[in-house]
Amino acid sequence: MVRCFLIHTVCPLSAVAPGESRVLYSRVFGPDEGVQFAQQRELSPEERRLLQKEKVAVVARQVCSAVSLSREASGRLLVETVPGEEALALQEADSGVVRLRAGDPFSEEMSVLWLGVQSLGFALVCESHENLLLAEGTLRNLTRHCLEHLHMLGQGSEVLLKSNRIDVLLSRLLPCGQLLFLNHRFAQSLEKEVAAYMAK
Repeated sequence: MVRCFLIHTVCPLSAVAPGESRVLYSRVFGPDEGVQFAQQRELSPEERRLLQKEKVAVVARQVCSAVSLSREASGRLLVETVPGEEALALQEADSGVVRLRAGDPFSEEMSVLWLGVQSLGFALVCESHENLLLAEGTLRNLTRHCLEHLHMLGQGSEVLLKSNRIDVLLSRLLPCGQLLFLNHRFAQSLEKEVAAYMAK
């Protein structure tokens, strides 16, 4: 099962300290860990929300660090693409997997699959036993739809204002955090459904 999907910054911004990352969108799936564990049951809903927000921020920082290392190691220059070249940007995206130990920040060991597309990072936090090839395909599919339909690479792109459309994408491509095995026909019908919704 996928525990979390997030979109965040991976390049330094003037409003963000060096090495930090700003979470632009996050969606957590599955049970609330704060309710499950006895030592955290005394936490108020607001404290649990802040704890969950901090866990997502830890993942974003880990991915930001991994993207930076990958880009430094490859030695490629980051070339800005213009709107309409989203497929090219996705093709040249940095990608990888980060393993999170139990307790750092989740109670169980997790795998984080990430894509660094220019100044944006897209990440899926999966349980350690999850099929990583299927998760990678799902992450690439989600990222492609976000870039193509929501035009996230353009100037003035406000991811925060498009959260309802991202929610619809997740409900179709990652229902309740479950990775879907898609045959060709089902994948085509999903593509048509998503394209029709995004055209509204």
